[in-house]
Amino acid sequence: MVVATFPMSPGTVFSWHTHDDHQLAWAAQGVLTVITETGTWVLPPTRALWIPAGLPHETGADSLATMRSLYISVRARVATWTEPTPVAITPLFAELVAYLHEVQAHDQRRARAEALLADLLIPVKVTSIDVRMPVTECARTVAEALRGDPADKRTLREWGRTANVSERTLARAFTRETQLPFSRWRTLVRLQAALTMLAKGQAVGRVAVRVGYDTPSAFIAAFRRETGVSPSAYFSPDGPRQDQPRIPGDEGKAVPG
Repeated sequence: MVVATFPMSPGTVFSWHTHDDHQLAWAAQGVLTVITETGTWVLPPTRALWIPAGLPHETGADSLATMRSLYISVRARVATWTEPTPVAITPLFAELVAYLHEVQAHDQRRARAEALLADLLIPVKVTSIDVRMPVTECARTVAEALRGDPADKRTLREWGRTANVSERTLARAFTRETQLPFSRWRTLVRLQAALTMLAKGQAVGRVAVRVGYDTPSAFIAAFRRETGVSPSAYFSPDGPRQDQPRIPGDEGKAVPG
């Protein structure tokens, strides 16, 4: 295992690339976003992402972050996952990564630490929220505006007037090119934007307003409908538990980050 540290200023993006080794991408500080062809993963310090060797991906941070990556030889047989796999990060795991960053490559202590770290690679079942963008110019303009401001509450008819097309034309473009009706597409855009805010530890009630929901309960219901868990459970250090009962006051909780 090789440990590398990458300080990331706001807006840093490592554009699409691959590695010959497996990678475990982890934010020791801040929040990372890793995009693959099959999903988008938001990673606070309680999560890392196993990226199989040879898989194209893009990694970025919209605010100050420190990425610590483990590069693991394909010959090491540490894990057999062939798809991007979220992993829970415990305090012990974090300490081991820091330890490996300091210990020499051929030190016997390093071999023992690597073996223990491999035992701590615990996958977490997470439903990612992915949004396909339309390609038609009128629909793309609307989509990019909503990704920039998911709280914008204009109706499809109002967007049509802005884009100089009919409501029906826009609706057909979204359905044809994203495989989703506009209302569902906008819901996913709002929830995807919410993930980064939640990962930073912002309170659920505040996030709900920032992504366009009138009430925290409406946001929680939409989030649970798409992911199977409440917003406050999604980034739990132990991993989200599916179909958790709602806890009174959930809308005011900050999510552990």
